[in-house]
Amino acid sequence: MIALRTPISLRHLVVAGGQRKRCIGGDRKRGRAQRRHFAGALESLWRHSPHPRCSPAPAAARQSNSSWQPPVLENTAFEEYYKEQQIVHEEEWDAFMRVLRKPLPATFRINASCRFLGDICSKLENDFRRSLECEVSEYGEDFISPLTWYPGNLAWRLNFSRKQLRKTEALESFHEFLKHESEVGNITRQEAVSMVPPLFLNVQPDHHILDMCAAPGSKTFQLLEMIHQSKEPGLLPRALVIANDFKAQRCDLLIHNTKRMSTANLIVTNHDAQNFPSCSLAKEHSETDKDHHKPQRLEFDSVLCDVPCSGDGTIRKSHDMWRKWNSSMGNEFHLLQVNIAMRGIALLKVGGRMVYSTCSMNPIENEAVVAELLRRSGNSVELLDVSKELPELVRRPGLSTWKVNDRGSWWQTHEDVSHDRKNVILPSMFPSSKSKYEGHAVYNNVDAKLEYSTSFSRNFKIEEMSNVNCDTGGVSTSISTQSSDYTSNSVGSKSPLSRCMRIVPHDQDGGAFFIAVIHKLSPLNESQMTEVGKTEHPLSTTRTVGLQEQYQPEITAPVKKMMHQHGVVSEVRGDNKLPVEQKKISVDNQTSKHNNLIGVKMETDDVKHSQTKSGDISHGTKKLDCQYKWKGIDPVLFFEDDAVIKNIVSFFGIEETFSLEGRLVTRSTDNARRIYYISKSVQEILELNVQVGEQIKIASVGVKMFERHRSKDGCSCAYRLSYEGLSLLFPYMRKRILYASPVDFQQLLQCRTINFAHFTDARFGEEASSLMPGCCVVVLREGHQDVDSVAMDPSTIAIVCWRGKSTMNVLVSPPDRKELLEYRFGFKEFKVEDEKPNKDINGLDEGN
Repeated sequence: MIALRTPISLRHLVVAGGQRKRCIGGDRKRGRAQRRHFAGALESLWRHSPHPRCSPAPAAARQSNSSWQPPVLENTAFEEYYKEQQIVHEEEWDAFMRVLRKPLPATFRINASCRFLGDICSKLENDFRRSLECEVSEYGEDFISPLTWYPGNLAWRLNFSRKQLRKTEALESFHEFLKHESEVGNITRQEAVSMVPPLFLNVQPDHHILDMCAAPGSKTFQLLEMIHQSKEPGLLPRALVIANDFKAQRCDLLIHNTKRMSTANLIVTNHDAQNFPSCSLAKEHSETDKDHHKPQRLEFDSVLCDVPCSGDGTIRKSHDMWRKWNSSMGNEFHLLQVNIAMRGIALLKVGGRMVYSTCSMNPIENEAVVAELLRRSGNSVELLDVSKELPELVRRPGLSTWKVNDRGSWWQTHEDVSHDRKNVILPSMFPSSKSKYEGHAVYNNVDAKLEYSTSFSRNFKIEEMSNVNCDTGGVSTSISTQSSDYTSNSVGSKSPLSRCMRIVPHDQDGGAFFIAVIHKLSPLNESQMTEVGKTEHPLSTTRTVGLQEQYQPEITAPVKKMMHQHGVVSEVRGDNKLPVEQKKISVDNQTSKHNNLIGVKMETDDVKHSQTKSGDISHGTKKLDCQYKWKGIDPVLFFEDDAVIKNIVSFFGIEETFSLEGRLVTRSTDNARRIYYISKSVQEILELNVQVGEQIKIASVGVKMFERHRSKDGCSCAYRLSYEGLSLLFPYMRKRILYASPVDFQQLLQCRTINFAHFTDARFGEEASSLMPGCCVVVLREGHQDVDSVAMDPSTIAIVCWRGKSTMNVLVSPPDRKELLEYRFGFKEFKVEDEKPNKDINGLDEGN
């Protein structure tokens, strides 16, 4: 028995606890009362026992231990490494380091497709930019201003960090404004340099876009803004975005952030980016397909390849990077980045653009990767000169020469690397030995030394030099120089690395970023496709297509933790953890009319047998369910219950011009709880995925349009509308619509539930009471507007409601109601409180 009054150390307490367990017969044989008694004894012992052996610390020492110490913004290895790489000139170094130690200014972007765009811009200009200038004068006159290089002045910069924004009392209202607008999808808080890569994709209204490493989703949201901004009024965009991430938890974050867009043109997938499926149809299947307009394989007009990286470009906001950074971090990401980017090129259409980007300053992750992409792809791709695009953006050209550091040793060529490190330090990390990297080029057969200048032009315009050639292994290419004094050399088969873009922190007081824009000229041939995913070091004895079995990079603890957060540890190690049957890798012999290989695909042993015959694309639940191989994720099933669809169409009066055939999907096999709507382009991708045996692992698709309810009000339709999909469906609805005056509409938003007799407009109350129970739409009607004009007006404000037994209940989330009250009725102090569900809408979940 433990004596509760006897002083005892924590170590003795644990031992005594173990003895107590054994005395009463082990862990699991102890009764509930005994367990409770023992737990109470331990708690009493811990609370009342003194702590000998632990002398009380002096007051000064206790205060010192409890006080918070600011992070140390110093790392000698970091400074030595980047000084040696010469990413900035020696005379700029102090300014460069000084900016790195300053807090990163907060930035955000306004959603160009949001319906209150004008109101938000006006509020920024008038309510905040002017009124707060006096209160926060210490931050300068333009404490908030638009980023001049971002189109349409939709991106804004603050003269204080996110931490200062949270802590400054004078900015509390502005901080609340940013949080609310971000929650409803009107703005996205995003680092300024992170907004740059999507702008170079040249997105068009009909583009199919792939975001290979999309989480947390700010760039994906930016791409969705672009395609919705370019759509025709009243119609869905023809474009689509597939946003992919390797880790399931990061996919959840991606879904959460993109859900604010309420788009039918998005597919979220969960794949290893370097093995993203191409979904190529078998040759005999594609030749007999009746509809030649449907895609025969998965390929994209634009690919965003924002790869996992060491992330030292974010050091201004990630202060822990000062402590964790070491020179091997970039080396450990290099091969993964090459493999992901090569897969992106393979999935890119001829004539399409791929943007490769990192938030790293390390040339091993940047120029070395691009040089390897150009070498592997040969004449199939070129590095674009985009110096005339976004002219206000200050950028610097890519480096032409760099070194590799390994365990404190510097190497200029792979031949210099010690034999025991050649399996870790790859040839692709070095500047090519077949290109001129020694600081000179040949001009009219005369060596012309290229020197770095201290001056930088805003755009670094590039002009082609005549009669200047560089030996690139049998391919003669012209070298580009710049109109400014800053010059660099040629590398690669088509374009110089100076066409890459480096954004450095002290040029525009932001973060660091690297961007390269690649244009695909022709399909990759068989040898280039086989090279996707293989390494080149001479100790390699095996080669695979798409998987790294022969190369096991050395991963340090900090990088392993960072890569685990990105979900890419198994990618680097070459493990393919897709939850399917035993895999085999084969080169797809499906070729284009130019007889070039166009895909590498991974097949399961039974995928070949699951492909349907020509014209036999079954969306049926049973057939899909037996083919579905992805454990832990619900299948995507085409919803084809004709009786339910006819009931929905009849109940809401949906016009035939609003296509529902093949456009409704669900994630449950029986009694679909939620029904999602997809665009025509997404439908074609899903049909292709069915034909190839569900090779795409889909985490989320479409926008929620209908949801099953459990109300017992006698509603004749089992499904209600979702507010997320209302904007798509409302122009085509002819039933279940009520038109409310501004007073009653405002009252609904404020109170959420109102009795029919309490409406200001008696006629509206009578119309509501005479309506059959169930879901309906209430529209704001001002003055004597014509009903037809209100329905077709894009600016029309409508909400989803439920007509209960005696009340009208709003089915809109509190943040969305707050937005409508603020921008339509001028309510700035509307507080959202926890609301209890009304008995009239039992089983309904508002705002889902």
